[in-house]
This record gives sequence, C-alpha cells and structure tokens, in this order.
Amino acid sequence: MLKYCLKKVGQLAIVMLLISFFSFAIIDLAPGDISSMYLTEDMTEEEKQIVIEKLGLDKSMGEQYLSWAAEALQGNFGVSLSYKTPVMPMLLKRLPSTILLMGTSLVVSLVLSIPLGLIAGYKKNTWIDNAISGFAYIGMSIPSFYFGMLLIILFTAKLHILPSSGMHTVGVDTPLDTFIHMIMPVLTMALGTMASKIRYVRANTIGQLSEEYVLAAKAKGTTPAEILRKHVLKNTLLPIITIIGMNLASLVCGSFIIESVFGWPGVGSFAMEAIGKRDYPVIMAYVMLSGFILVVGNFVADILYSFADPRIKRGIDVANGK
Repeated sequence: MLKYCLKKVGQLAIVMLLISFFSFAIIDLAPGDISSMYLTEDMTEEEKQIVIEKLGLDKSMGEQYLSWAAEALQGNFGVSLSYKTPVMPMLLKRLPSTILLMGTSLVVSLVLSIPLGLIAGYKKNTWIDNAISGFAYIGMSIPSFYFGMLLIILFTAKLHILPSSGMHTVGVDTPLDTFIHMIMPVLTMALGTMASKIRYVRANTIGQLSEEYVLAAKAKGTTPAEILRKHVLKNTLLPIITIIGMNLASLVCGSFIIESVFGWPGVGSFAMEAIGKRDYPVIMAYVMLSGFILVVGNFVADILYSFADPRIKRGIDVANGK
C-alpha cells in the first residue's frame, strides 16, 4: 500500500509540473506586456531597462519559468500587480472562506443525493422515481450562475428574507449571520453536483437490487429500509467516491463563478478580480491552488477506493508482490 501511495504522489507531482508549465506558457503567450503595468512615460530608457531586468522579462520563457518555479516551491508566488503585496498571504487569507463554502456544499449534496438516489432506485419507474429523476435533470441542465440569480431575485428582491451578497452583515460577525449568508451560495453549488450523484446512485441501486445477496435478504424477511441501509448503500460507495473526485473540479470552478455572483470573499472572486486587472501572479497562484485541490482530491479518492472495496486493496497488494 505504501508503494502504491508513493507512486500516486509521484504522478501527482508530474501533473502539477505540467499544469504549472502550460499555465505559465499560456500567460506568457497572451497578448500584452506585463512590463507596461510598471513602466511610465516619464521614465528614461535606462530606468525602463532596469525594471524589465528586475521582472526577468529580458530572459527567455524557459528561464522565466524555472525562476518562477524555484520561488513557487518555496511558497513565493510573487507580488500582486494590483495590490503591490505578496500573493500568497492574500490567497491564504481568503482560502478558509472558499473551503467553508465548498466543503458545506459538498456535504449538503452528499446528504441529500445518497438517500434520494437510493429511494429512486428502489422505487424504479414509479412517480417517486420520476419526480426525483426530474429534479436531477433540472439540476444538471440549469447553469449555476443563472440559478443563483434566480435565488437572489426570489429570496432577496421579492421576499426580503436572505442577504444577496457577502459573508457577514456589516457590524455583525456571528455564526448565525454567516450561516444565513451561506444558504443561497451553498444551495446553488450543491444543486449541480447533487444531480449527477443522484443519477449514479439510482443506477447502481437498481443494479444491486437484482443481486443474489439482496434476494436472499428479502427471503429472510429483511425490511426494505434495512436492505438499502445495510447492504445496497455500502456497494454504492465506489461510484460516489469516484464522483466526489470528479466533482472537485466543478466545485473549484463553481466557487469561481458562485463567489462572484454572491460577492463571497473567497479565492474565486479574488481570482475573477485578478483576471479583470490582468494580475498574472495572482492568476498563476489561483491556477496552481485549483490544480492542487483537484489532483489531491483524486488521490484521496483512489486511496478511499481500497478501503471501500477490499478487492481493490488486494489487487494493489498483489501488484506490489505481497
């Protein structure tokens, strides 16, 4: 198992290296010149050349990348072009807000999607199944930013019961106030990911219900609730683990959009602001942070696979010669 984990960590490092290189290359090839944000018309040619050398823009793209990568490995992602302060402290300051939003929406989607998927699979082709499946199709079809704006129009503009933006009310900093501000962003982020989970759980539940161990449990007089909870649920964990790893991408990208829609003070809205200002150091730091979250999420999903299904763990041990 240790050898398997080390192999996965090596793959993680290679993926992060490729993400950093191609992201850096795309930004380098983008129209415009970073030096124009530092140079002024009253500068002499010598002063302009000094600024360009300090920025490293007199070097080739490969040399610039190696210099940036060496600093990034030490946690230094440069200085923001807009705020003129180091990028990493600004990202770390906003990261807890994004983790809170992403984590809560993930938990909400799991808590709702698993039982709904189990019920839909057990009640296959009934009105209950049709209602749950219809809800899932709506969630998969409606764009998250559009659904967020609909919630703002309904609960803020019409009903006046929920705040439309921010994480706290001005002058108020309590858990209840934060919870109220989280309701609409969390529901918006959870809807899209919850829809796909419902479909996967439903499909796997239908397949498991036709297995012999379920038929044997029914013959023993086991109640439907116990069959779903004690037998079918465990065997639907594998696809759920896969989907969680895949959904991390949509959660990271979703935070980028949802935080902007709801004015949530996280790294997503910060990165959106940086794109508008062409603040390249912040953009690179956000890309690397997002990529790290995705690859680590998939790494954790692979490890959880072996615990959810002992057959996979045995396969890993056999491959390692144990």
